Amino acid sequence: MFIQTETTPNPATLKFIPGREVMAEGTVDFPDSAAGSRSPLAARLFTISEVERVFFGSDFITVTKRDGDWRHLKPAILGAIMEHFTLGLPLFESEAAAETEPVYEGEEAEIVAQIKELLDTRVRPAVANDGGDIIFKGFDGGSGTVFLHLQGSCSGCPSSTITLRNGIENMLRHYIPEVSGVEAV
Repeated sequence: MFIQTETTPNPATLKFIPGREVMAEGTVDFPDSAAGSRSPLAARLFTISEVERVFFGSDFITVTKRDGDWRHLKPAILGAIMEHFTLGLPLFESEAAAETEPVYEGEEAEIVAQIKELLDTRVRPAVANDGGDIIFKGFDGGSGTVFLHLQGSCSGCPSSTITLRNGIENMLRHYIPEVSGVEAV
């Protein structure tokens, strides 16, 4: 098994590509070892002392480090990922309950559908290339604010604020006049 690595815009995060599907659907972010306990792979990665965050994408895993040098951390991370997949272990011990999303009606439902469409077709593919994901969390029709959750390499990335303001916010405002701003949650 050959696992490729790629740098991300976040210098504390490295993207690992095992050459096979990681998540059949969606993404999962483990911000700490307690959250990672439901996944044997995430739990194993968190046993490496400098691992701070783990994220699973469709065909990649991103790992965020606290400190240390990637030259020293990378072999242990590669070993954990390789062993997990070669042993054929499950990614999760149990499925988590899906998070419920707010229900929108009328004009707001149409606006939310447009927001999600733009995020899914224009933003998420680009962000996935950088080892992260952006999840729609809500829309406040009164203020025109879109709430998004940054995951993977996007979480804590020095350029994430610029991406939100100059990239995503400007695009959404251009296509959807009802959007006035974007906030990370």
